[in-house]
Amino acid sequence: MELENPLLKMPVAPESPLKEMVVTHIGETLQPENGDVTVEMAVEVFAAEFPEFLFAVAEENFLRGYQQALDDISNAATVPEESTVGD
Repeated sequence: MELENPLLKMPVAPESPLKEMVVTHIGETLQPENGDVTVEMAVEVFAAEFPEFLFAVAEENFLRGYQQALDDISNAATVPEESTVGD
């Protein structure tokens, strides 16, 4: 099963000076037919032109997720088991 993130298809609105600069650059680079720059396009351009930025974000996300999983396992081990009816 292939998972698709609908957020990747969302157009990016240039709501700040940085986003305006990024959206303009991505639009000029990829020249989308409808003129909309999407999050997916931003990832594509960042991966090609600034991979160390995406790598740092991905690594941080992975480490936080891994730590959360360890915390969840640890917390689950300290929760007493519920007794079942008829014990």
